[in-house]
Amino acid sequence: MTYVIPPVLSFVSIFDLPAMPILPPEPDCFPDDLLAQPESLESQWWLLYTRTRQEKKVVRQLRDAEIGHYAPMIPNRMRSPAGRIRTSFVPLFPTYVFLRGGDEARHEAICTGCVLKAVEILEIEQLVEDLTQIRNLVEMGVPMTIESRLEPGTMVRVKNGSFRGYEGTVIRRENERRLLVAVRFMEQGVSVKLEDCQLEMIG
Repeated sequence: MTYVIPPVLSFVSIFDLPAMPILPPEPDCFPDDLLAQPESLESQWWLLYTRTRQEKKVVRQLRDAEIGHYAPMIPNRMRSPAGRIRTSFVPLFPTYVFLRGGDEARHEAICTGCVLKAVEILEIEQLVEDLTQIRNLVEMGVPMTIESRLEPGTMVRVKNGSFRGYEGTVIRRENERRLLVAVRFMEQGVSVKLEDCQLEMIG
C-alpha cells in the first residue's frame, strides 16, 4: 500500500501580515482659511449636534456642498495586539460640528440625516477667536487634555514661550499648571501644560 504524505500546510498569523497603511487625515476645515476670512465675523454660525460617530460623514457632505465648517480632528494612537502603533483621527469634540452659513446651509446639514439639532451661535467674534486658538493648538501637535467642564478662574494671556499670545484660564491637574483654552459657547475646551512662562491678567 502506498501512502501519500499530504503537503505541509502553512498558516500565516494575522499578526504576520503587513500593517494596514494609515490613511491621511481628512480636511476638518472648509475652506482651509475659514477662520481667517473677514466674512466669518459677519456670517451666521451654528453648532450642529450630530448622531454618534457621524461627524465625519457630515463634514464630507458639507465639504462636497462647499459649505463652511470646522470639526477639529486629532490623532488617536493605539497599540494593536501585535504591538504595533496604529493611528486614527478622531473628533476633538465628539458629536459637534461648527457650521458657517445661513438657513439654507443649516437646512443642507439637517438633510444629511446625521444631524439631530442645530443651535445658532450669537457671539460670533468670541467663537472665531476661540476656534482659532483651538485650531492653532491642534496644528502644533501639543498634548492636549479635553476639558468637558469649564472652571471659574482669572483670564490670562501668555506673554512668552510656546503659547505666547494664547488666552485662557490657569488650572491645576495632578500638580501641573495648565492653560485651559475654551470654546465658551460650548462650555468645553482643552488644556495644555504650561512650562515656565509669564502671564498677564486680562479682562
